[in-house]
Amino acid sequence: MAREFTRVGVVGLGTMGAGIVEVFARNGVDVTAVEISDAALERGRVTLTGSTDRAVAKGKLAEADRDALMSRVDFRVGLGALHDVDLVIEAVPEHLDLKQRIFAELDRVCKPDAILATNTSSLSVTEISVATTRPNQVIGIHFFNPAPVMKLVEVVRTVVTSAEVVADVEALCERLGKVDVTISDRAGFIANALLFGYLNHAVGMFEARYATREDIDAAMKLGCGLPMGPLALMDLIGLDTAYEILDTMYRRGGRDRRHAPAPLLKQMVTAGLLGRKSGRGFYTYERPGSPKVVADEHTPVAAEAAVADGARAVAKVGVVGSGTMATGIIEVFAKAGYEVVSVTRGAEKSAKVCEAVKTSLNKGVVRGKLAETDRDAAMGRITWSATLEHLADVDLVVEAVVEELSVKKALFASLDEICKPGVVLATTTSSLPVIDVAMATQRPADVVGLHFFNPAPIMPLVEVVRTIRTSAETSATARAICAAVGKTGVVCGDRSGFIVNALLFPYLNDAVKMLEASYSTADDIDYAMKLGCGYPMGPFELLDVVGLDVSLAIQRELYLELREPGFAPAPLLEHLVTAGYLGRKSGRGFRDHTNR
Repeated sequence: MAREFTRVGVVGLGTMGAGIVEVFARNGVDVTAVEISDAALERGRVTLTGSTDRAVAKGKLAEADRDALMSRVDFRVGLGALHDVDLVIEAVPEHLDLKQRIFAELDRVCKPDAILATNTSSLSVTEISVATTRPNQVIGIHFFNPAPVMKLVEVVRTVVTSAEVVADVEALCERLGKVDVTISDRAGFIANALLFGYLNHAVGMFEARYATREDIDAAMKLGCGLPMGPLALMDLIGLDTAYEILDTMYRRGGRDRRHAPAPLLKQMVTAGLLGRKSGRGFYTYERPGSPKVVADEHTPVAAEAAVADGARAVAKVGVVGSGTMATGIIEVFAKAGYEVVSVTRGAEKSAKVCEAVKTSLNKGVVRGKLAETDRDAAMGRITWSATLEHLADVDLVVEAVVEELSVKKALFASLDEICKPGVVLATTTSSLPVIDVAMATQRPADVVGLHFFNPAPIMPLVEVVRTIRTSAETSATARAICAAVGKTGVVCGDRSGFIVNALLFPYLNDAVKMLEASYSTADDIDYAMKLGCGYPMGPFELLDVVGLDVSLAIQRELYLELREPGFAPAPLLEHLVTAGYLGRKSGRGFRDHTNR
């Protein structure tokens, strides 16, 4: 039988501590909420009251339930008030010496069988536990912010935490309606170890002026379906908090450079640019604590004004290729009102592409998203061809052929001879250097990357990839085209992975390394990222969908270009690909899909 917790204590009533108090009180548990002073206690009371009042206003909590919740909370100053609790959770700032002092005092104050827990997100639970005479009763219970909403709790056991304590806490999490993942004491645990490497990489990308803050954030939201972009998320977390977590993980986690805080991060913290709480971080906010972003000196001019300046007129578009991506791009341009010339390697392939476009458009009609007249008009704008010479009078060519550099270079050399002067030549490559393709022509200034995401008719993002030879006019034309077809164009340099893949795949690779080290299971890692970070898919779900072979190829390209040790493909990923376990398409990847 699991232990029954009738009263718990919470030390520290900041945003996280007050949220934890609310979680327990909502679930019928009496709480002693402790702060260091009357002023701090009142701030905590205001935080809790504000949260519960908002829940009532939104219809998520009845007034009577709110009143009952508040009646279960005993607000007290000083740790001495915790003498009779069954469990105490510490939620004070992330400083080891502070937590150790608190745990030493809790050890003295609390009854002998009380469990002492820390909500730390990055510090060593083991180092905290040794400040007590009962390290076997010390455990990590890591809630995620906002605690009343987020479903995940990381239960962190040390090498001496008793099995009974772990079982009791797991049962408690279930009582609270949370999903727990139980792991050992390692820097960053699951979620932060994976999340902060990605966030730090995004800061480095911005620091190098590879892309604007707006484009980095838009790319990850629109390209990966994430709830927030990485830089906006850093502002929400607090840059000082993020720096402390990264620095701790770097020192505790084997000095992995993925967790070495980007120099810009330290500079911003020193300058007091801490994010939303200070009113300015990567973005500027209406006031400290406000979520409303306001324009500042770094805010880009309106896209319409930027693209109108120097953009060439485009009326007719050529699309080369016969795969899924080419088919989707043809549909995108035809629905947007452009005349489209589709070029494939033969009449048979053209017929298949034509049928695929018709099928997709018909689905739009059936779902009520497209009128029959618009479907017919879109089909009427497409010309089907098997010869590149029919691209002689187009204004833009989009290449979507096989991802092999030699094939693309040969195609662009042919386009260079056939197309009229001033035509924008675009490649949809997701991993190859655009400059290599551009230099196969005599007009590299007219070559740009237009990386659509699959499925092109649905995904709202296009990465506009400019090389060091791409002209401003060509870039402006590419951005104008994205706006005209209803896509968000994000501009970046010609570097392996561009924005999305460069940030996404190292994170996926980190997850594989975590599994490979037997730190946690694929299921728990997926739960952690979905429930703790709001990701639409866990890393192993996503890897199986993308294809392990595709993922490995992208990770190899990133490693070869950037030479970052942390980007070296995980051996487990290499082994699975060698074994033919490629994900859903082969029936097995990190999971078995044959019976699903």
